[in-house]
Amino acid sequence: MSRPQRGTLRDVRKGNRSVVLWTLYFAGELSRHDLAQLTGLSAATVSNVIGDLITDGIVVETGSVDSDGGRPRIMLRVDPSYGYVVGVGVGETRVRVELYDLAMEERARKEFALDPSHHEPAVVARHILDGLEAVLSDAGATESEVLGMGLGVPGVAEQGSDLLIHARAFGWDGVPLGALIREGTSLPVFADNGVKTTGQAELWFGAGKGAQHLVMTFIGTGAGASIINSGVTYRGTASGAGEWGHTKIVLDGRPCRCGGQGCLEAYIGAEAILAGAGRDLGGDDEESVFAELLTDPLARPALDEAVRCLGAGLANLINLFNPERVILGGWAGSLLGRRFLPEIRAAAARYALPLPFSQASIELGRLGAEAVALGAATLVVEDFLLRSHAVRPAGRVAPPAPAPPDLAPA
Repeated sequence: MSRPQRGTLRDVRKGNRSVVLWTLYFAGELSRHDLAQLTGLSAATVSNVIGDLITDGIVVETGSVDSDGGRPRIMLRVDPSYGYVVGVGVGETRVRVELYDLAMEERARKEFALDPSHHEPAVVARHILDGLEAVLSDAGATESEVLGMGLGVPGVAEQGSDLLIHARAFGWDGVPLGALIREGTSLPVFADNGVKTTGQAELWFGAGKGAQHLVMTFIGTGAGASIINSGVTYRGTASGAGEWGHTKIVLDGRPCRCGGQGCLEAYIGAEAILAGAGRDLGGDDEESVFAELLTDPLARPALDEAVRCLGAGLANLINLFNPERVILGGWAGSLLGRRFLPEIRAAAARYALPLPFSQASIELGRLGAEAVALGAATLVVEDFLLRSHAVRPAGRVAPPAPAPPDLAPA
């Protein structure tokens, strides 16, 4: 047998560290014995990895519990105070910046209103940087204590040497948002579509917890979806998967904001429903006008059409992906779901194939408006758990969890 290369041995150690850290993070508290059983790693390997994580300040001992016929077991957890993560939700009407500890407990929040007709990149970047400064100040923290910043953005977040955002609704085509943010901070920046970050937040902490195959829908001014398969978000070739709102529901139908015709978004998005009911915002907030519309008997024909189209759109997702759960989210999706969930389920049943429909539940998201920013923050946590090999930076939930990394040999 040939001698293993040094790089291979190093990769094994890094893989073992990630597996142990990932497992411990989602379990909350475990003993070394528990970790060995759950990961399949040897007791000696787990003991070595935990020793390193404790030395680095990432893991702490929390006490002991009695074991059957043996010595008490020392319980372990990831130290919530090891560092902070920042989550940013960029929406059509606001930018939300939130600061969390490693247990994903919110420590500070700052919001900035956006004019729905003005989404200049410089304005959005300035709100993000101002929000970062504000939440750090409110929490009494410094940037050196932050592990990174995650962004939930509209459209496609093109990954590469720079972070480019393609958002038709904002008029953005390859906007270098990463470069704009790096002008004001040295933090690592991660980004994904806001629907996908919402899906990850619901998967980790909300209505998707415990599921492996689910679809997260997000309905606001427009509509989108996040497809999660075996606990992992499907992103497609260039992170563009999930444009559910731009699947066609009526050939040559209503014009859509994307420039096409007959898109689902043109029938179920808040903007489209308001237009169908003949409602003009008149300078008022879109969300408040939409909420009032749901209780107006004169708007019922427009709402009935939206419910039917939404049911058909959900049926298409069920037929295509055979999920165990479909989650309704986004501010408009949540309002529609709370008012019309039985009707939406009935419409989906009418258009879906019987077997996949019987295997799927249609539920409301549990995390509300904060889900985009919370999910964006999980991008940083995910990177930390999978690639955390360094020592502590200067200055600075219940299983089953999302799919862990592949186990490295013990």
